[in-house]
Amino acid sequence: MEITINLINEFDAQELFEFELRNRGFFEKMVPSRGNDYYTWDTFIERHRQLLNEQERGLSHYYLIKDKPGNIAGRINLVDIDLTTNEAEIGFRIGEAYVGKGIANRALNLLLNSESTIETIHAKTTTVNYASQKVLEKNGFIQTKISDEDFQMNAQKMKFVHYLWERRNFGLEK
Repeated sequence: MEITINLINEFDAQELFEFELRNRGFFEKMVPSRGNDYYTWDTFIERHRQLLNEQERGLSHYYLIKDKPGNIAGRINLVDIDLTTNEAEIGFRIGEAYVGKGIANRALNLLLNSESTIETIHAKTTTVNYASQKVLEKNGFIQTKISDEDFQMNAQKMKFVHYLWERRNFGLEK
């Protein structure tokens, strides 16, 4: 499936809100809930404005993953960008209707090849999220540690798995 990644803008709010509502139950099976307030329009639009402000200041990059017709298939974000060390944290989520089609893998690859200023990316997933682990590892992320502490989500015990990606290891120098 052909996809694109594009930075969010103010005009994406309604479609993104609908995407998040449609996929809420699916996402909450794998990641902690964002809380009920997030799914009200007023809270969502305020959060959207905050994300745009962070993005404008260069502190985060929030991308929408879209299919060929232009529907939102997911999100992929670089957050906590450190402008002095060119490091960031990454996160991604794919809508339920798009899972298993290689979209996360392609989106991450596109991001790694388009974000030329970021040198080091940290990632974190859970011990039960094998799909995310596979996507990260296919794109050159190296597992650095598994946290010592267990936590429970959806009646399942898990730990965080930490990953690291460094540009210099992939011949993608500026």
